[in-house]
Amino acid sequence: MSPIFCAIDTSDLAKARELARKLSGHVGGLKLGLEFFTAHGPKGFADLKAMNTPLFLDLKLHDIPNTVAGAVRSLLPLEPDFITIHAGGGATMIRAAMDAAHEATKHRPKILAVTVLTSLDGKDLTQVGQGSDLQEQVQRLALLAKECGADGIVCAPSEVEKLRALLGPDMTLMVPGIRPSWAEAGDQKRIMTPQMAMKAGATYLVIGRPITESGNPAQAAQRINEELSP
Repeated sequence: MSPIFCAIDTSDLAKARELARKLSGHVGGLKLGLEFFTAHGPKGFADLKAMNTPLFLDLKLHDIPNTVAGAVRSLLPLEPDFITIHAGGGATMIRAAMDAAHEATKHRPKILAVTVLTSLDGKDLTQVGQGSDLQEQVQRLALLAKECGADGIVCAPSEVEKLRALLGPDMTLMVPGIRPSWAEAGDQKRIMTPQMAMKAGATYLVIGRPITESGNPAQAAQRINEELSP
């Protein structure tokens, strides 16, 4: 199975369907974020779920514990494979999300905690009052997520090696900010090639524009898979 989750960041349902069709068999699953979900909601999600593709619902839930638990509970009928929350929401919120996920009667989604967004750097953290030591903040939130029972975390590729050693082999590391050597960096500040990220200990790779904005998405995904082959 390919470790790639392709980010389908579009509000165009027809385009999302077409990308899902083209990428079938070339990626391990699809990541659907706020842009898609706010445009099409559960019905749009279910539409892609019907294509028998693993789906990562990246909503980055962050609110009071009861609200986050209620949101997770509301998503259970959709049977997503992964749901994201913000680790910065605190221990009680993380545990509430996990408790709600365990109420699933069929397919329990894995809860992934976002540490620090890959678009942020030390200067950005200082501006929001979290200090300037990005690595320290990432590790603090990653350990909190593990202690509260989260299934895994979302982290930048440059953090994978240290976090894998810190968290052990069982935590899922979902890694965005992945750019093949032949792709542009875009708005990501902390990036790495797919090969380097997997070698460092990533479980899954989130890759969007290098695939979706290429002339041939399936070919681009397959090229990355081939580069990952031993």
